[in-house]
Amino acid sequence: MGKIVLTGDRPTGRLHLGHLVGSLQNRLLLQDDKSYDEIFIMLADGQALTDNFKNPSFIRNNIIQVLIDYLSIGLDPEKVTFCVQSALPALCELTFYYLNLVTTARLERNPTVKTEIAQKKFDEGLPVGFYTYPISQAADITAFDANVVPVGVDQKPMIEQTREIVQKFNNIYGETLVMPEGIYPKDVKAHRLVGIDGQAKMSKSLNNCIYISESAESLKTKVMSMYTDKDHINITDKGKIEGNVVFTYLDVFCNDNHFNEYLNDYKNLDEMKEHYQRGGLGDVKCKKFLLNILEEKISVYRESRVKWEKKINDIYDIIKSGTDRAIEKTNKTCDKVKKAMKIDYFQDKDTIVKEWENSIGEKARS
Repeated sequence: MGKIVLTGDRPTGRLHLGHLVGSLQNRLLLQDDKSYDEIFIMLADGQALTDNFKNPSFIRNNIIQVLIDYLSIGLDPEKVTFCVQSALPALCELTFYYLNLVTTARLERNPTVKTEIAQKKFDEGLPVGFYTYPISQAADITAFDANVVPVGVDQKPMIEQTREIVQKFNNIYGETLVMPEGIYPKDVKAHRLVGIDGQAKMSKSLNNCIYISESAESLKTKVMSMYTDKDHINITDKGKIEGNVVFTYLDVFCNDNHFNEYLNDYKNLDEMKEHYQRGGLGDVKCKKFLLNILEEKISVYRESRVKWEKKINDIYDIIKSGTDRAIEKTNKTCDKVKKAMKIDYFQDKDTIVKEWENSIGEKARS
């Protein structure tokens, strides 16, 4: 079997820089890597509905928003297949079967689930669909026979739980499901890109993110409001790098060429950091430097997005054809699973009849 990639996002709003460095840049590399046979990118609207079930139109509208973000950064529908989760009936069926392979105690130990439950402030009203979405995610991955899953490091517990489900299923029913491997960002600082407030990872729900389609005016406002060092009041004060959001972002997005272009006072980031730490470098100058770097990057995506926004018919065709292909792919896996479990009752009449006759014969002999 060749290498099959599955990845995706919940369509709960436009994508941000955390998505970009956490997984999107990996996807761009994968689509040009000839060693991968198929790449599926799924819009996980079913998972998004677990905590947006009262407002499905919000998810519906954001499917287009997220797809346009994908296209604007350079993901190519000729190289990858885009699909919509809720349009794939095999995923619900596989989830139904996998529910029997996981205990509630195991779900409660999943750190990603615990973190997101706390973030969303669920009390006794925790929806079962949200609680069990690691199982749903396992269905997503295995349905495509995916053996490569590029995700952010915060999703590592989800991959581990999928691997447990695959192993348990195969132990019971024979080698049927493909064992997936997660691949994660190589840049440690990009694993969980902090929000502009410095308090948590970048998140739409926390309103602390910079979108990859951010307007120039909004980008400036957000960068200039970034958390730095609360004790760095005067330019002459010594500054701290640790926990300083501006320098965290510079670590991720800055390279030496940016100094030639926007801040030739320094040769590289190490020199800039050293000056900030000894005193004499102001926060405003640092923020303006970062703003230039981010604007250079985001402006390309922004311009591409404007072009795609005018091609709604093309966008519809891209997602429709991709989803049709994904339906065919996932249905095959579901059939394979049912056969392994011997619940494909109406696919093999001869076997059912023979098994029945054999059981009657054994009963008569006894």
